[in-house]
Amino acid sequence: MPQTGEHRWPCSQCGAQLRFAPGQRELVCDHCGHVQHLPDAALEDRDAALKEHDLAAGLRDDLSGSDMEVVRTTRCTSCGALIEFEGAIHATECPFCATPVVTGTGETRQIKPQALVPFVFSEREARGQLVKWLGSLWFAPNRLLEYTRRGRAMNGVYVPFWTFDAETRSRYSGQRGDAYYVTRTVTVNGKKQTRQERRIRWSPASGRVERDFDDVLVMGSASLPARLGNELTPWDLGALVPWRPDYLAGFTAEGYTVPLAEADAGAKERMAEVIRQDVRRDIGGDEQRIDNVSTEFSAETFKHILLPVWMAAYKYNGKSYRFLVNGQTGEVQGERPWSVWKILFAATVAAILAAGIWYLAQEGGVSFDGGPGLDWLD
Repeated sequence: MPQTGEHRWPCSQCGAQLRFAPGQRELVCDHCGHVQHLPDAALEDRDAALKEHDLAAGLRDDLSGSDMEVVRTTRCTSCGALIEFEGAIHATECPFCATPVVTGTGETRQIKPQALVPFVFSEREARGQLVKWLGSLWFAPNRLLEYTRRGRAMNGVYVPFWTFDAETRSRYSGQRGDAYYVTRTVTVNGKKQTRQERRIRWSPASGRVERDFDDVLVMGSASLPARLGNELTPWDLGALVPWRPDYLAGFTAEGYTVPLAEADAGAKERMAEVIRQDVRRDIGGDEQRIDNVSTEFSAETFKHILLPVWMAAYKYNGKSYRFLVNGQTGEVQGERPWSVWKILFAATVAAILAAGIWYLAQEGGVSFDGGPGLDWLD
């Protein structure tokens, strides 16, 4: 992401703007085809880029000046996304909601992104994944499929994420439930039958569990529905490379709109879910009740990273629908629209079939209650 200056990537052959080629460590000129290879990051550079920040210092806003930056941003007036521009781009559509936006003059002091996962899927490949996904949806409007196939450009956006590490030690109290069975005699239709009834014998339980968490991922964008962004998993964070502006050539990036403290709270909620699973396993038995869990956190650290997402925002019947494609794996998530006409057609066909079956049953002596004719199975 840029400092107060603006990065440009002019082609050395023709002067046109270069763009990063997904899946290849190179910048490409669409005008003359010139290719400029990116150098591999040295091992020490990668280690430095992936160094964890102390969480307490980050929450106190006490990071060193080299870990911070001032960036020029534009906030979308519709969805509130904090968009950062790179290169010579000064106007575009908001990749989150398709609202036109232009470069602003506002400046924001933020924690620098340390690393990013470069795009692997190209725009053409991402669109193919999206078309395939939409084609698999029942009752998706044909117009939307046709609109997507026609090749409207998708937006490649580096979305901000936080990762959190922590060592945890938890004490718990609860109850262990062990199943046992008793035999009961019941009367059914005048006949006596014996049945086995399952019961639970509860006993007090307490103990301690420990777990170390590494790279708990929390999306740093409030512009995307959390359900969509969080379902773009899995991410291979082993592919992280030190941040450098060349990877952003031809793409846009969003500044984080979920602050560190809020993201930390979200990470701790996810950790708590895992810890409760550990507690249940530690209690054992056939069922468990958890009365209390008290957790101590230590060695808490975080990173700020960028992950690649292809986005498309389409309007159908006056409503915007957003579709996301994981730029590393091709995983697709989206807000699905429904075709009213397809639903009505399916309902009509179902009604006709039901009427036809009823008619055949009446004419052919088909029985639905075990009488003469065809027996229907559950």
